[in-house]
Amino acid sequence: MLRRVFMTSGTATVAAASLGLGGAPASARVSLPTQRRVGEAEVLAVEKAVRDIRLLDDRHGGDGLYRRAAQPLRAVYELLDAGGTARRATSDRLHAGAGELAISVGWLAHDSGRFDDARSHYAEALATARLAGDAGLEAHAFCNTSFLARDAGRPREAVRAAEAGRRAARTLGSPRLLALLALREAGGRAGLGDRTGCDRAIGRARAAFDRGPASGDPEWMSFFREAELELLEAQCWSALGDWSRAARHGRRAVVLQDAHFTRNLALYRAQLTGDLARAGRADEAAATGHQVLDLLTRVQSSRIRGMLAGAARALGPRAGTPEVSSFLTRHGSGPSGAPPSPSGV
Repeated sequence: MLRRVFMTSGTATVAAASLGLGGAPASARVSLPTQRRVGEAEVLAVEKAVRDIRLLDDRHGGDGLYRRAAQPLRAVYELLDAGGTARRATSDRLHAGAGELAISVGWLAHDSGRFDDARSHYAEALATARLAGDAGLEAHAFCNTSFLARDAGRPREAVRAAEAGRRAARTLGSPRLLALLALREAGGRAGLGDRTGCDRAIGRARAAFDRGPASGDPEWMSFFREAELELLEAQCWSALGDWSRAARHGRRAVVLQDAHFTRNLALYRAQLTGDLARAGRADEAAATGHQVLDLLTRVQSSRIRGMLAGAARALGPRAGTPEVSSFLTRHGSGPSGAPPSPSGV
């Protein structure tokens, strides 16, 4: 069951606007507090919204969530603009929650292919971080900005944003965050064709990751485990055209993945499908592609569908083999193996 994203306190009234998430039934609604005096209950509501949106994204992907999740974000920034928080600590938490919510909504836009919207939301989060003097939020905003820049074909920006994120994160006591930022830099350098710089950044990332978890690790990094490290390295080698090496890391990512992150089950396999296809392992690629199609009955992600479409194009010259032909036929008929509906939904 999809859970309520905003819970209001007993003293808060409920706004007229409410919404469902991800095709949820009418009973699964987001209720927005309208009172202007912000206290503990409202801050907890914002923090819960961030966690619940991340949970829904992990299960379902960004396509069905983005526009609905943007509505509570607007409500939170209205609370910030109105002021009226009782204490400085409450205000700081509200700013941090608003920034994290902006990043979460930005990621939904990113995952659903709305790059301009994602860029705007990340910039909003960065501005909030700067106003509040929140180094953790600033590092997170730069981390996601780097990721977006890489996917949008702006590798120099990806490198610069990762470097800025590293400067913000240096006092936070989180080697794992530094590892992720190093991988963001590596992705940008791979996009520039800088194999040496990419390899060095990956080396820094692995050294930092091997220092293990720490008390300073932010909550949002729960996804960043060894499987994600392998996946991000696979993407670097893929961008550099080293398909076999990319596929080796992609296989490790698939083996190590946590079944809790449903979207990543599809993401890792989609990456592996493309790398196997380009490495000349067509039958294995087709078998992995079928697994992605199975998962896309539950996951809505334009990003993953785009990756799989690229893999299908790479497999096109091998369409004469039964395994590849079967995958291409199924892929061409829609994610679930059934023809798309006339409405395109």
